[in-house]
Amino acid sequence: MTLRQLRYVDALARHKHFGRAADACAISQPALSMQVKELEAELGTKLIERGARQARLTSFGEEFVKRARRILREVDELSVLARATEVQFSGRLRLGIIPTIAPYILPQVVAEVAQTYPRLDLHVRETLTPKLLEELDAGRIDAAIVALPVSEPWLTEVPLFEEAMMLVRPKAEAHAAVPDPAHLSQMRLLLLEEGHCFRDQALEFCRLRPERPREGLDGTTLSTLVQMVGAGLGITLIPEMAAPVETRSANVALARFPAPEPKRIVGMVWRRASPLADQLLTLSEIVGRAAQGGIRG
Repeated sequence: MTLRQLRYVDALARHKHFGRAADACAISQPALSMQVKELEAELGTKLIERGARQARLTSFGEEFVKRARRILREVDELSVLARATEVQFSGRLRLGIIPTIAPYILPQVVAEVAQTYPRLDLHVRETLTPKLLEELDAGRIDAAIVALPVSEPWLTEVPLFEEAMMLVRPKAEAHAAVPDPAHLSQMRLLLLEEGHCFRDQALEFCRLRPERPREGLDGTTLSTLVQMVGAGLGITLIPEMAAPVETRSANVALARFPAPEPKRIVGMVWRRASPLADQLLTLSEIVGRAAQGGIRG
């Protein structure tokens, strides 16, 4: 049994397809299939149910993958541990970030990190919070920038900054009174599709239950939502950092809510057991300063 074989089975568990798993592992499909068969022969039982369109784990395979992932995470952290002893933070750092934050702070963050740690090879992964937490747990990323709290006991959470949520409505309504949450719940509210934490925060502020049927349309990006508002399809909420970018060329009006304003906390999270915990804490301070500078700029 080899670590390489464990990684191949892990890839199959994630992608549920031999071709996609092979692509993710940068090998040919026949080579991956052969390695998995050799592992199954050594174990004396099947790990994968092979179908025409999909590869599924057997019941034994599911338990095997859980343990294999723990082993792979520990192995990966051995090299991370070596990096943690270096005076200069260097090597590869895999940073996750959610889509409602990434476009608005990444240029400033990447530039500041590169200047502070010239030997650090930063890899950025943009996806939704549940996926980032899954990848953190599996050791596929080292840290993530998300909206807090995530409330996972195995994670360290460090707040970076706080920002307001703002109302976007058609330009014709620019001089109308800003509706309170009770009135917002009666309006056609355009939201991000399910899975985005900003959607949940908007629903909470508007006192809407997530499972309640709504009149409206969901968008995949904040830009889409703003353009839908400009077309007269409804209203939406966006984070303050996104407002200058998303509203400058749209036929919309931007408004702040009266105190107490709805806000979200942006923070950085990483595994409590990470050997890079001290370095990541310092990095979070750099990221926070760069992000706030970019938003003010």
